[in-house]
This record gives sequence, structure tokens and C-alpha cells, in this order.
Amino acid sequence: MNVRPVLPPFFTLVELDRIDSTNEEALRRARSGAPEGTIVWAREQSGGRGRRGRVWSSPPGNLYLSFLLRPAVPPAEAAQLGFVAAVALAETLCLCLPSPRRIACKWPNDLLVDGAKIAGILPEAEAAGRNVEALVLGIGVNVLAHPIDTPYSATSLRAAGAATGLEMLLETLAGNLHLWYRRWQEAGFAAIRARWLDHASGLGEPIEVRLEGATLRGRFAGLDASGALDLELADGGHRLVTAGDVFYPAA
Repeated sequence: MNVRPVLPPFFTLVELDRIDSTNEEALRRARSGAPEGTIVWAREQSGGRGRRGRVWSSPPGNLYLSFLLRPAVPPAEAAQLGFVAAVALAETLCLCLPSPRRIACKWPNDLLVDGAKIAGILPEAEAAGRNVEALVLGIGVNVLAHPIDTPYSATSLRAAGAATGLEMLLETLAGNLHLWYRRWQEAGFAAIRARWLDHASGLGEPIEVRLEGATLRGRFAGLDASGALDLELADGGHRLVTAGDVFYPAA
């Protein structure tokens, strides 16, 4: 029998067997006045999606959920919450997986285990005036299964040697997200940025950043104060990238 997760009082859990997309449902509920801290959790999605409208494979057995937050800050500042979620998820995976598995944050919002993708984060916001009225953090974690027809390697918690149930995974993630969200509210982005960089994949190494219609190559120098990727170019100049896909050149 499934045990309902024990969550901080900040959260209200909406548990569903199947939905088109947890992000879509969280946004629908946000428009109807759902409070900050609402979590939409579905056992299966029929229309799960990732960044840039890509399909997110959503078979039963993996974790699909969306956190509704109401940060009341400008969109550029609200975008930092994707990094908050990444830090919370990285620390959750560190607790779930046996050592010496390497948990890494791949810019802007993927999580890797030993170089293979295990989770993704999809932030989506709706603004009211100059501030974000609602921000949804969609999170998908490969628990029992992972896709095999991707242009990158992928894995799951089971394949990586973890036996964590969905309820315990959600419970741990919610606790970590609450902790780091409060830290962001009280102290700003600096601590989040520093912790993300502790987990960063490819930091200081050559990378490719694929944009719409162009590919940039250089060294991953870090994050700027807003969360943009700092790419050091071959001529020693720097370019800040706010949207793109990162790839690692073959050794």
C-alpha cells in the first residue's frame, strides 16, 4: 500500500493517477487561485513536455510533479528559481544514490548521474504587471525507466542502484525545495548560485552551446549573478548565454 508523503506545512498535495501535464494542471489551478505551495503529482502524464516543447516520456513508475510558487518578483529574478529547484533536486539525489555516484547540474536545468541525464526541470511563469504572479516548477525524475532513443545518454534511479520509492523521493525533494526557496527569499541568489556551481557539470571545461541558428564553442567559465552561462571564447572574450542547449565535445 502506498504511504502518503509527509510534507512541510507550506505544501498542499494534489495527487492524480493521470493528467495531460502536471505543469498545465498547476497553471490551471494557479489561475483559479490555488495557493503557493500547491504540488500537482501525477502517476502518469499523457502530454508531458520538456524545454522548447520537447516531449517528455512519461510512463508509470517515474516521478512527475509541479510546484506552484508565487514569488512576486520580476521575471528575470523569478528565473533563478530553476536553479533553486536544481540544487534541491541534486541534494535529494545525493541522499538517494549510493556512493560514489557523481550527481551534476547541467545548465540550465538538467540533472545528471555519472554523465547521464536522470531528471529535468521546466519552469513556467505567468506575470501580472511587472511581477510574476505564478511560477510553476515542473520536475521529472527517471525512477524506474529512462528513454533510450535520445541524442544523449540517460539513466534512472533503478539503473543507478537506488531503490527509493516515489513517495519518499517526493517527500525528500519537497523538504529540500522548501529549505532552498526560503534561503533564496531571505538571502538572494548568491548562495543558490554557489551551491549550484558546487554541483556543476563541465565547469572549466570546453563545451558547445547550441542556440537557434548558431553554435557557440568555448570554456564554461561559470554563472553570472543572474544565472546566465558565462562562456569564455577562444579569443579570450566572454559571452553570456541565457538560453541554449549545452553539449560536451567528445574527448
